[in-house]
Amino acid sequence: MTRVLVPVRYPLSSHSKRTLAAAVDIAHERDAALTVLHVNLYQDGGRVTRSDLKAAAERAVDVDVHTRYVVRKGFLVEETILDEAAAEAADVVVIGTKQAGRWRRMLRRLFDDPDVDAYLREHLDCEVVTVSATG
Repeated sequence: MTRVLVPVRYPLSSHSKRTLAAAVDIAHERDAALTVLHVNLYQDGGRVTRSDLKAAAERAVDVDVHTRYVVRKGFLVEETILDEAAAEAADVVVIGTKQAGRWRRMLRRLFDDPDVDAYLREHLDCEVVTVSATG
């Protein structure tokens, strides 16, 4: 089965809601299962549960596809997303433009001219869909 991964913030920002809605649409179009991911950062000390994430997602968007809710702990959001995408064997990763910008900054530390889509394709062999911050 095709798997769509969508990392979101919690509480859901308006941008996260748009990104989640786009991921649900993609899951519908491709008859795919959806994984909604939130990363609890160790350094922030916050604790979000799967139940919190599920309730917030279902309040924000009509999540009417097979959906798995995942909360991971990590030091860097980007690395945790990459790890989850690889573990899930995601076919599509749907990210917001803000997340793409964070990945770009992270990659810039490692490389001279990072191309997020190319980096993810090289390391994950999946499609990356970027959702605009404005609806």
